[in-house]
Amino acid sequence: MTSQSAATLRSRYVVQAASDLEENRRRQQELAEKIRMLEQEEALLVDILALAERYEASSDRSPLPEQTQDDPVLTRKPGPRSVSSGRAARRAAQTGRGPAGGTAKESRQPLLGDLLMGLLEGHHEPRLAKELRDELLRKHPDRNPTPQVVRNTLEALVAKGRVRRHKQQRSVMYTLAESTARANTGSGADASDDAR
Repeated sequence: MTSQSAATLRSRYVVQAASDLEENRRRQQELAEKIRMLEQEEALLVDILALAERYEASSDRSPLPEQTQDDPVLTRKPGPRSVSSGRAARRAAQTGRGPAGGTAKESRQPLLGDLLMGLLEGHHEPRLAKELRDELLRKHPDRNPTPQVVRNTLEALVAKGRVRRHKQQRSVMYTLAESTARANTGSGADASDDAR
């Protein structure tokens, strides 16, 4: 290798190294700017979470509308939260409404399961989920559950042993479980003695 070719090769390495160094420094600046933006975003998210926690601490810890009076009130353990929950809490604090859109002054509606059991109490023969839903819509026009929600609620009551499922050909029908019916009528042993 001649001295001229060695010098040319060396100059190419120097130019390449200088170019790589410049690119490296440019990328470091970009990353430093991204880190600054992420730190600002982190500070904003921390502020949102603090606001949400203050709102939760000052809000009434009453049971949720779908809970019965006897159910325990579940409280959220401290931990990471999503940004959307912070937004919902901030919006709720500004409007005076809860996340579901209702105010604390609104009266609590009875649970769908309780309404369905009340409807079953009035009938001694098995009822289709569709019939129960139609009756529910007539007696409680403010409630409009989908047929699937009614079926799911009835199946949940079956799982709890409060309602019995009957299959007749391809239809599934429901009645109150005997123990539930006796407890609701309050006649317990008298009803079973009369049945004999």
